[in-house]
Order: sequence, then structure tokens, then C-alpha cells
Amino acid sequence: MNLFDTTQLGLQSAISGAGMRQATIAGNISNANTPGYQRKDVDFHTTLRAALASDAPMEAVKTAAFSPATATTGPMRADGNGVDIDVESATMAANALEYETLVSVARGRTDVLRSAMGVA
Repeated sequence: MNLFDTTQLGLQSAISGAGMRQATIAGNISNANTPGYQRKDVDFHTTLRAALASDAPMEAVKTAAFSPATATTGPMRADGNGVDIDVESATMAANALEYETLVSVARGRTDVLRSAMGVA
């Protein structure tokens, strides 16, 4: 019997993906003045959506892997850099809010389990 269900595993995986995305966006910002640098992003939403829609969602969520990919869209400067600092800052703020929400929901679910077990 598993202590955590597919939803909890999905939350944990999403937290991991949001953390990786935050680090990737920070890398984009730090390379905003690097000629030829192309922005990267982590699309953990699509990966998790596919895992949850699979025939064995628990196993698919457990093995879901995320990795940064070079984004092919966006503004391109004369030096070949594809980073717009304003867009990256807004994306980072939105991702940080999503991360905090995911952590809050996961913590709430864990608190319910702890309460049910009588652990303070």
C-alpha cells in the first residue's frame, strides 16, 4: 500500500519541475548580455499532463523527467541573443507564485496525513 497517491506524487513532481524552471529562467537572466545565447525553458506542465493521462499514471508520474530546452520563439537582438529581460522577469515571478502554491497544497495534504496519524 502506498502512503502517497498519484496527486501527491504529481505535486512533488510539479514542485521539482517548477524549481528546475526557476533555475533555468535565472540562467536566462544571467545570460541576457551574452551574444548568441538562446533562452531556455522547462515545460514540466506538458510532461506531467501526459504522465497523468497515461494508462499507469502513478508510475508515469514517478518516472517523469524534466529538462531545459532551447526556446525557438521570442525576440532576437542583433547580437543573436534571444533573452528579453522583462519577459524573463515576469515569467520568473509567475513561476515563483506557482511554486509557492504547489508547495502550499502539498504541505496541506501532508498535514492532513500527519493529523490522521496523530503526529503533531
